[in-house]
Amino acid sequence: MSRSPNEDEAAAIAAAIERFRAETAPAGEAGGDAVSPWQRAALVEGVGARGTVQKHREGGTEWLS
Repeated sequence: MSRSPNEDEAAAIAAAIERFRAETAPAGEAGGDAVSPWQRAALVEGVGARGTVQKHREGGTEWLS
């Protein structure tokens, strides 16, 4: 008595499975940051990717951004 589903029945089964997965999936992070903690710290400190440190003859250093 087993028979294979026709195309419409197979599509309905696949749609039901996808709907079940969507309804029972764990919730994503509410208000999650798109910025990593390291990037956030760099932005707060005003650090750029192209910043360099210049050493002086007197022994001191200076941050150039």
